[in-house]
Amino acid sequence: MEQDLADKRLVVTGAARGIGEQVARLAASRGASVAVVGLEPDRLANLARDLGPAAVWREADVRDSESLRTAIDECAQSLGGIDLVVANAGVVSYGTLRHADEAVFDRVIGVNLNGTFRTLKYATPHLKRSGGHVMVVASALSFLALPAMSSYAASKAGVEMLALAYRQEVAHLGITVGLVHPSWIETDLVKSAETDVPSFTALRKELPYPGNVTTSVEKAAGAIVDGLVSRRARVYVPRAVGVAGWAKAAIGSPVAWPWARRFAATWVPILEREIAELGRNDQVVPRLSERPD
Repeated sequence: MEQDLADKRLVVTGAARGIGEQVARLAASRGASVAVVGLEPDRLANLARDLGPAAVWREADVRDSESLRTAIDECAQSLGGIDLVVANAGVVSYGTLRHADEAVFDRVIGVNLNGTFRTLKYATPHLKRSGGHVMVVASALSFLALPAMSSYAASKAGVEMLALAYRQEVAHLGITVGLVHPSWIETDLVKSAETDVPSFTALRKELPYPGNVTTSVEKAAGAIVDGLVSRRARVYVPRAVGVAGWAKAAIGSPVAWPWARRFAATWVPILEREIAELGRNDQVVPRLSERPD
């Protein structure tokens, strides 16, 4: 394995499972010293043990400023600084906006958007010293809205704008910023949705490519780590998601609305019924190392 991250010090949030775990494993195999941060101490400890004696872990909630700031500072101290950050922690809830539980909506925004803000804020002093690079995990849903995923889409659209503004704010400090836009990745998020909401799989099949395919966690992690090495500004998983990004205006235009309206009219009543039948419309599905309260 090429050691193209040798001497690099990486912090990954949401690292106990899914994309975050695989990014940590792959980066370590390519020479990086890695610190993993999340909410599942047993998994984090086991992961750090697997990564070798240079790896460290810290339990922290990205919604808790003091917890996260302490974790990032301690990771920097243990690693001797921070060169790279992958801001990855996130959760999703499913359900239409009119039926959404307010506390759950707030939590999705709190973890995905506000948690990214805190990660960037507290990592900045360390990245300034190293002239480092941060990869912010957004989503294909940053620019593609889907019914019954309104809180997630809103949070990830906000994450994209947050990262783009941050990129401008820290450019003079020598910090570079990249955005990751995954489509459906084989994580707990997708698996849980497919299990709990049977129509979710059928709905996805009606979406145009790449909305109708699922990508492996390993492939997504590989794209992110390659992006860290080259300090890329954008990473799309799969690459065809980039086309959707460029076509954002067309997708949201009056020309596309008739199809979107027919699509929603078919699937929204089914989704609402299935989610109601779960008896847990306020469920938050964990992605990576975030877990329900």
